[in-house]
Amino acid sequence: MDSRDKTVPSKEDLHTEFKEAKNELPKDLFDTICAFLNTDGGTVYLGIKDDGQIVGIDDDAVSDLKIDIANLSNNDQKLNPPYLLFPKSVEIEGKTIIRLDVPLSSQVHQHKGNIYLRSEDGDYRISGQHQLAGLLNRKLGIFSEQMPVEQFGPEDLQAELFEKARSFMRRRNQNHPWLELNDTELLSRSGLLVGNGGRGTPALTLAAVLLFGSDTAIRQIVPGYKFDCLLRRNNTERYDDRLTIRTNLLDAYEQMMGFVEKHLNDPFYLEGDVSISLRERIFREAISNIIAHREYRDATPARLIIYKDRVVLDNPSIQYFHRPLTPDNLKSHPKNPTLCQFLIQLGLFDELGSGVINIHKYLPHYANGAQPEFLDLPEGFQLVLPLKEKVTPQVTPQVTPQVTPQVKDLIRVLNGEMSRVQIMEKMKLKDREHFRENYLQEAIRKDLIQYTIPEKPNSRLQKYRLTEKGKTLQNMLSNPSRR
Repeated sequence: MDSRDKTVPSKEDLHTEFKEAKNELPKDLFDTICAFLNTDGGTVYLGIKDDGQIVGIDDDAVSDLKIDIANLSNNDQKLNPPYLLFPKSVEIEGKTIIRLDVPLSSQVHQHKGNIYLRSEDGDYRISGQHQLAGLLNRKLGIFSEQMPVEQFGPEDLQAELFEKARSFMRRRNQNHPWLELNDTELLSRSGLLVGNGGRGTPALTLAAVLLFGSDTAIRQIVPGYKFDCLLRRNNTERYDDRLTIRTNLLDAYEQMMGFVEKHLNDPFYLEGDVSISLRERIFREAISNIIAHREYRDATPARLIIYKDRVVLDNPSIQYFHRPLTPDNLKSHPKNPTLCQFLIQLGLFDELGSGVINIHKYLPHYANGAQPEFLDLPEGFQLVLPLKEKVTPQVTPQVTPQVTPQVKDLIRVLNGEMSRVQIMEKMKLKDREHFRENYLQEAIRKDLIQYTIPEKPNSRLQKYRLTEKGKTLQNMLSNPSRR
């Protein structure tokens, strides 16, 4: 049960719908879900009559109905495109109901081939191209992630990033239904293709390029895009350490997590009788939040700044709530719903709103009772994580915490002297610039690999080999018990 929900509205309105459901889902449930997704979001209460009378759901049917909603919302034969929803069971007046929060989506959804909108009088099916055009224009004005990018097609995306996405999914669920999809099917199923582009085929969205595009393609479409990670423990005017990220969102997530691992400790903590990483629980949510909710057309960088007494994450976005957010007043309103849904499928989000709840849950254990601040400001969204006691850098022998996941992958495969082409083939990478900036040059800066012809860095005969420091790291990565 979700103990936070003890009351329901007294009547139906633009954002509230009551439906009676003793032991089966109402036939028109997905008309309402579709309408909420297309209009302004809302909440469906199952187990309540139209007049507000709470009749409840049969106890032995609650679990099955919740599973049916989750499965059907993720089925493009029922809701197209799919939108994974998370129903919650709530006990009110001794009866069990199901609460289903449905956010405003950046996509146009259909149920049984029909597009529904919401009004004060209920759900209605739209008719006419003018209504559809108005709906599309409204969504594009709110959600830039759905902006069509017609100069690039699926063939311009990086195959290795699709494999990385599948590896995330596999960790979350070995039987995830999207694992069986090819790259184009995955784009379509996740809402990363829209309409018909100039090529006569569906066009990629901005979100698709941010997730799977090359660094060059991303810079062409959103030249101001970057994440800035700064350590300001001693030098608060400039920085003690800095990492600037302008790559795809999957690698950006890993690089930001690597920066946090480098500079923040991870105290031992038991949840029940299981040891968990407080740092991972908190910053997994915080970093996913900064990725999923920023406005990518804005050239202002999103930032992650570590001070002595706090961590601040901020990103440009359109103000919506005009108040601090807490678990008690939380209302789901994702700034990039398609990105959020994709991160949920990858297991980087638990569900919409999980960030506020989980950070409030775990930060007090991590930072001696500290409470986070989620601030929706005119200039963007800001998350402040106070650190009430001094947090020392994570201490691990040798160099492991200072190395990004990309560099670790490079160190694992480098054997003897190898050319750039040989390394990329072995790693199954295709984007030369991405490899050079995020793998090769980073490893050289960390003194983990070296040129075989140092006096001619750009020689066509150039190869690379491990330094002694690199050999030590390779040995540590291949023998985890020695770390």
